[in-house]
Amino acid sequence: PLLLLLQSFCFCSTSTTSSSHYHNFLQTTTIMKTVILATLIAGAAAFAPAQSGVRTTSLNAVPEADAQYTDDIGVVAPLGVWDPSGILARGPEEVARLRELEIKHGRIAMLGVVGYLTTYAGVRLPGLEDVPCGWAAVTSGDLPFEVAGQFFATTIMMEMFNRDNAGTGQFPGDYRNGYIDFGWDKQSDAWKKNKRTIELNQGRAAQMGLLGLMFHDALGNVADILP
Repeated sequence: PLLLLLQSFCFCSTSTTSSSHYHNFLQTTTIMKTVILATLIAGAAAFAPAQSGVRTTSLNAVPEADAQYTDDIGVVAPLGVWDPSGILARGPEEVARLRELEIKHGRIAMLGVVGYLTTYAGVRLPGLEDVPCGWAAVTSGDLPFEVAGQFFATTIMMEMFNRDNAGTGQFPGDYRNGYIDFGWDKQSDAWKKNKRTIELNQGRAAQMGLLGLMFHDALGNVADILP
């Protein structure tokens, strides 16, 4: 939608013929294009690979107090440490809490995108063949009450178990609780950082993707972006 909006601005700027408002119109559209471009750059950072180090440039120059985060996961080119809201100034504990929330939301969004695409492709559980996908599953009234109840019960259970209950987490989002490992502890620190960065970036991309799917589904044109 951002690209379509940017394209519409370009079209409008070439088709406006009123000379009295043309100068103000150009100023407005220039500001809007700048905002959209900055948003696209921030979104593109979610797809960037892990970086072994971040060089200080005019884009990622940070105060000395924030220098401890320059080598943290999620700090990738081209933005580096980009903190326009001043979150890093709240302290390491708050940053760790928000990072954990970001990871959890990213994991949920990744599951949501996969579920959205799966149901859109026509895959259904037995007994739910007549339930539509997307927003229609909620608004149509075809979703059985029992299924909705199971969904909320599952959500509560996942929230209870997906946390550091044993107090053994080594980083935000580490919910192994001394039970599931899959050879994680045998890997190098560089390998672990790379995998954590991949998960974080894919979660960021999934949050944008799921929001886009929900937005276009509500508009009724999700078929235009999905095969």
